[in-house]
Amino acid sequence: MTPVYEDNHIIIVSKESGEIVQGDKTGDTPLSETVKAYLKEEHAKPGAVFLGVTHRLDRPVSGLVVFAKTSKALSRLNNMFRDGLVHKTYWALVEHRDGAQLHTDGGWTLLTHYLLRNEQQNKSYSHTTAVRGAKEARLRYRTLTRGDRYTLVEVELLTGRHHQIRCQLAAIGAPIRGDLKYGARRSNPDGSISLLSRRIVFEHPVSHITIDVTAPLPADALWQTLAPDGQ
Repeated sequence: MTPVYEDNHIIIVSKESGEIVQGDKTGDTPLSETVKAYLKEEHAKPGAVFLGVTHRLDRPVSGLVVFAKTSKALSRLNNMFRDGLVHKTYWALVEHRDGAQLHTDGGWTLLTHYLLRNEQQNKSYSHTTAVRGAKEARLRYRTLTRGDRYTLVEVELLTGRHHQIRCQLAAIGAPIRGDLKYGARRSNPDGSISLLSRRIVFEHPVSHITIDVTAPLPADALWQTLAPDGQ
C-alpha cells in the first residue's frame, strides 16, 4: 500500500495485487485496516480512526483506491461513484491470440456485451445479445504499445459490472495476462493479473477542486518495458 494523495477529507492509495479492499470470509487483513493503521500512526490520532470505503478493486488487481476520511466525504463520494462522476482509467497487459478482435491502431474502440454473473463461480459470462438476468456492459479501449507476446491497452469503463474489464477483453480473444479465470495461458508468479487502476479524476467532494491522480507502475519488468515513453 502506497499513499499517493491525502487531504483532510480523502486519502488515495495504490494497492498491491493480493490485497483485499474490505474484509471478507478469508479473514485476511483488508486494505481498509492497513490504511487506518497508517493514518493513526502518521497523524498520531488517539482513539478510533474513521475511514469509509467508496469502491473496490478485485484482489488480484493493483492500483488506485479512494477512501473517505470524513462522513461528509463518504456520503458525497458514494453518490459520485453511483452517478458516474468519478472517471477511472485502467491499463491492462493482454495476450496476443490468433483470431483476436483486438484493434491495435491506437484509436478508441467501444465494446458492448451483456454480462451474466455466476455467484457460485465468482465469474461473469459475456453474451453479444441481451439474455435474461444479464446486464449491459460498455467500455472503450485503445492500444498504447505492442510487444512480442503482449499488448498494453488503456481502458475506460462506461458501466460498472462484476469483472467487467476481465470478461469483456477475454470475450474478444485478448485475456489479461495472468488471469486464468478468464482464459490466460499461464498465471503470473505472484498470483496477480496484469490489470492496473492507473488514473482517477474527479471533483473533490468538499473543496470542489479537480483531483487527478496516477498510480505508479508495478515493478514487474514487462510493465516497465511496454509503458509508453514518459509515462
